[in-house]
Amino acid sequence: MDLKLSDQRFIVCGASSGFGQAIAKQLLIEGAKVVAVARRGDKLREIFGHFDDQTEIIEGSLIYSETIDKIEKAAGKGDFHGIVFNAGGPPTGTPLQTDMKDWDSSWQLVMRWKIDLALRLAPMLVEKKYGRMLFFESKSVKQPLPALALSNSFRAGVVGFAKTLSTEVAPKGVTVNVLAPGAHETPAIERIIKNNSSTRGVSYDEAKEEMEKSIPVGRMGTAEEFASFAAWLLSPQSSYVTGQTLSHDGGAISGLFG
Repeated sequence: MDLKLSDQRFIVCGASSGFGQAIAKQLLIEGAKVVAVARRGDKLREIFGHFDDQTEIIEGSLIYSETIDKIEKAAGKGDFHGIVFNAGGPPTGTPLQTDMKDWDSSWQLVMRWKIDLALRLAPMLVEKKYGRMLFFESKSVKQPLPALALSNSFRAGVVGFAKTLSTEVAPKGVTVNVLAPGAHETPAIERIIKNNSSTRGVSYDEAKEEMEKSIPVGRMGTAEEFASFAAWLLSPQSSYVTGQTLSHDGGAISGLFG
């Protein structure tokens, strides 16, 4: 299927590893142009250096307004078609294992910057009457995960924001969706496996095997599989899909609307 992404231009946050890196690569392969954002500019240049004519690199942490300013400027200086909101998650822990410093920092890490950036960029897409806004969150927004109190809470808040925004911009040809990944072979899953290993008193390999057995398809997903799904949602082919939270979890969510 031709996704019709050739020469479209996207901003991809958290592009140096995991899901962000995978979707940036997929978009580039499809012929799109990518503004790749991450804290490590050297890593971005190493990964995307051979796509010089298709990429622009922004180095900086997403929790800082200076980085958001750079992204806004990059979006405004050329044809802009969409954005991927993606970043790492907060520390593990149950509610009673957290304190207010954890909640304050996690609000910045998981939710605040996404709202700030969305409010700056959505009007640009509305003005041109076309755009794609895609949030990478977690299956925890549908089925909260043990010992992930901070992630469970703030990612659910992002879904509420995205759903509300989607109804406002839909008449202008702008879609807003959320992808809710389950376990995938990415660096982000390691902290969850390590936490399960410590909590259950088993080895890392045993904790990983237990996690894989709990997934109906019998394995973790790959970042590349996830990226192919995301690329379709970012394409013109997905114009009738908006306001949705879509799982990519191998069947792990047990609810009827997983």
